Amino acid sequence: MATYRPATLLSPIVLFALVYLLYVSQPWSFKTIETRPLTPKARTRTSFHAPHSNVWHELSPLEADSVRIFLESHPALEDIPGLNRSATRIQWLEALRPNKTDVVTYLKKAVDEPDRWAKAMVEQSINGSTHFNYYAIGPLPVSSKTQVEPLRWPFKHGRYGIKSAISSFATLQSYAIAFARNISDITEELLDAPVNMGDPRGENELRLNARVTYMDGDKAYLWCGSMRNGPHSSAWSILPQGLFMKLEVNPELEHGYRVVQWYYNGIFYETENDLRAAIQKPGFEKAAPNYDGNWTHTEDLTENEERADPPPVMIQPYGPRYKFDRKEQYVSYMGWTFYFTSFLSTGPALYDIRFRNSSVLYELTLNEAMAHYAGDDPIQGGQEFLDAAFGMGKYAFELVPGYDCPAYADYIDTSYHIGGQTWTNKNSICIFEYTADSLLQRHTSQYQVTVSRNTYLVLRYVATVGNYDYTFDYTFYLDGSLEIKVRASGFIFAAFYSNSSSTHQPRSTSSPTHPPGAKADTYGYRIHPAASTSMHDHVLTFRADPDIATTSNTFTRLQVLPAHRSYEWEQPEIPVRNTMVLSPLPVLNETGLTWPRNGGEIFLIESATERNKWGEKRGYRIVPGTGMGTPPHLTVQNSTVLGRSAVWAEKDVWVLRRKDQERSAGEPLNWFSPRDPLVDFGEMVEGEGLVEEDGEEGYDGDLVLYLNLGAHHVPHSGDVPNTLMHTSASSVMFLPNNFEDRDPSRRTSQGVRMGLKGRNGAQWVKQHGGRYGAETGSEGDEGGLETVEYFGGRYEKGLDVGLGQVEPDLWGYDGGKQEAELTLNGTLFGGT
Repeated sequence: MATYRPATLLSPIVLFALVYLLYVSQPWSFKTIETRPLTPKARTRTSFHAPHSNVWHELSPLEADSVRIFLESHPALEDIPGLNRSATRIQWLEALRPNKTDVVTYLKKAVDEPDRWAKAMVEQSINGSTHFNYYAIGPLPVSSKTQVEPLRWPFKHGRYGIKSAISSFATLQSYAIAFARNISDITEELLDAPVNMGDPRGENELRLNARVTYMDGDKAYLWCGSMRNGPHSSAWSILPQGLFMKLEVNPELEHGYRVVQWYYNGIFYETENDLRAAIQKPGFEKAAPNYDGNWTHTEDLTENEERADPPPVMIQPYGPRYKFDRKEQYVSYMGWTFYFTSFLSTGPALYDIRFRNSSVLYELTLNEAMAHYAGDDPIQGGQEFLDAAFGMGKYAFELVPGYDCPAYADYIDTSYHIGGQTWTNKNSICIFEYTADSLLQRHTSQYQVTVSRNTYLVLRYVATVGNYDYTFDYTFYLDGSLEIKVRASGFIFAAFYSNSSSTHQPRSTSSPTHPPGAKADTYGYRIHPAASTSMHDHVLTFRADPDIATTSNTFTRLQVLPAHRSYEWEQPEIPVRNTMVLSPLPVLNETGLTWPRNGGEIFLIESATERNKWGEKRGYRIVPGTGMGTPPHLTVQNSTVLGRSAVWAEKDVWVLRRKDQERSAGEPLNWFSPRDPLVDFGEMVEGEGLVEEDGEEGYDGDLVLYLNLGAHHVPHSGDVPNTLMHTSASSVMFLPNNFEDRDPSRRTSQGVRMGLKGRNGAQWVKQHGGRYGAETGSEGDEGGLETVEYFGGRYEKGLDVGLGQVEPDLWGYDGGKQEAELTLNGTLFGGT
């Protein structure tokens, strides 16, 4: 087997859900929504086929089954010293994406399709410790040539997995539940609720939310906080209760786990008996519980005149104008073409993106989504999530037609292979064309008015990871611009708020005291009698592999600088004029950049060899897009809890050499080994030269970018019950920069040119290309139009719009027959 084989770090990873509540082991069951033509006159879709096979597509169910059977009995999974074979379990499988170097040659039709390989995540018990390891299996289909070997080459230091500090998540969960039974008297006394024993519908029951505060080797510490269920709207994350316990995970302990500390109402207790004794003492002060109620409900079902009439909606009377090969997942729209697939860990990924037959991006994928909190309680004080570990592709659930996407959109299923089975999320990606509420172009002159509609294509999916729903858009504009946009909604993670002025002291004078609420305003706002917000940073990193016209590209910071210049034609009246100039600053070595102050730089990625008609380098600008201002990076410096697991979050834009063995900025397993992550992005930024040098082998000037989106989220009362998407959007855009000889949207946009009456207006329009439109008045008239000339198709007849075109029938929607089991054993690493 060659040293490098198709691989992907984006793969999903079964995760270790102590810290976050994951959605179930049992995937949701979906029914396909019947999509009917929007009008009886919708055009029949013509046959359309991709020019090549989609070499990135996911394993078929047949492929996955054959790989699993082959792998279960293969010696590579058994011939390991200290292995407990009975504990080996194949957690999940996915396609191992081929190397770019192989694919580019294939797309040029110079070689056959690259070999197809699979990637497996395998849980193994070695010398009594749990390991999560990656294996490569191929070539496929399974035959006598198929091999199995540890997947080492995408990772440094010869590693192919991690050692887990927790030997059994199921055992830990059982321990936590059994312990919770023993403290029901405490929770009922302080919180007016028992601990939830597995029924998420229990209205007044509690659940535990845990975060890892320290993990290294075989030892880990976790803080667990009590939360009310909030079953009406799944509002558990804004119902903290203020009772916390600290767990130690250590194989040297008798049972492997123990509770080492308690925290309630600003006071630490060493044992639950210390807390019980304190409760019985006179003067013990209780904090008011945080109850569920109407304040958490996401719907107001009352009727009122303001919304009695339905809102406007978008329709598509003549069917789609884009072409779509559903089998190969290939799209063509107004000069754009691209393939797409989906990863279990990070969702849809786009490949071979071209505009007007020129390459723009080889790859555009989400790599990781991080949330880092700050607060003054044991949970919020260091809570962080790396959501790829939860499977953002797995939790890309069915979209709601007419709401998430227009009713006329194309809906696409995604599949994944977990626990020996193939699961399908029906209608989890949508593709549609849309017309913006603002124009692409307009101009009014003495003789005419010309306007062009702004239409664009969107590929969209929504990933619901616990309390948050992330909507991802990849938008393709007529001029060759491409936008990446993320919006967030869902419930925030609230902190418990107490007005208690308790002076009760802990039994141990060595334990610190800390009154809840005393510093809450440092981290957020009070939003309910017993709840406040916690500030947090969202940072989502995307990998963009630009091939602007060629694979050999350069990166330049085009600075906009104030300047002083002396011009001969202004002498002697103005000796020196204050002005501004462009000053190119080439980026010659791998580095991370922050967005410039006052927009004082333009980040340019340009072809090293290709130029347009005017001799300018063909290129693209990378700029903040249509979101809420400039995308941020992580505020926390040298994060204690993240360690080395998310170095990519420290800057806004990273520029690196592209290498086959460096597949992603992140890795799902990083969440479980933050101090020694499987992928340390900092080790990828080695400061190597970015310009192709004469005589240098193995590098042709191929660059890769990592771009961060997100928000400094400081929730307030308007985030209750849910954060609103238009207040939490973040975007970055790729804009053509001398990529073509003129604006290419003139060839594909639809609009109208109107010749104005009066003086020589009508005559001028007729002389300069007017093709049709009748004169409506004499030349002496002062106002009105002489000619109306459309370019592009227009509506010439009225439309008979059926109800399904504006309000689709939603009774076919099936978002899941069973509510997610938000327990440790319900996570991917829990074994389901």
